Amino acid sequence: MSESSKSPALPAGARVVASGRYLTFVNDNGWEYVIRSNITGIVVIVAITDDERLLLVEQWRPAVRNRVIELPAGLVGDVEAGETLPVAASRELAEETGFSAREMLPVGAGPIAVGVSDEVVSFFHARGLTQVGPGGGDASESIVVHPVPLGGLRAFLAARAADGLAVDPKIYAGLFLAGVAVPA
Repeated sequence: MSESSKSPALPAGARVVASGRYLTFVNDNGWEYVIRSNITGIVVIVAITDDERLLLVEQWRPAVRNRVIELPAGLVGDVEAGETLPVAASRELAEETGFSAREMLPVGAGPIAVGVSDEVVSFFHARGLTQVGPGGGDASESIVVHPVPLGGLRAFLAARAADGLAVDPKIYAGLFLAGVAVPA
């Protein structure tokens, strides 16, 4: 993943086509992709309450022109330089869901859109949850929090998809990486 910088290091023959606050569009000898700039990582959090409810969030995502059901997630280093992955995961969990975690355990990491982006996400399993606020995101976000019982997760996601919402497949990846079995 690219390090936080205004001008990311590019391979020989590659050129910057356009740059924004967090994305740099590159043409690398005919292959086009984006580099995440001005951040040091991306975190995704699998947070399950003591009464076995998975904390999901719903928000409008302009890139897909739809509301999306997803795990809480966010950028690392966009708010505070030098922020670590676990600190960012804790910050994003509280900001988006209103919960804090006693433990934030790393469970896996990897690229998510290898054909078009250098994004690497780091998954965390949040344990020992305590509600500390309302959630809903920061001033630029309008997030709805869904604490979904694990026993009803499949039906909940199917119903949201039937309603026309997008369901982020990182939900399934995160549960797998955290070793969480979802009842049929």
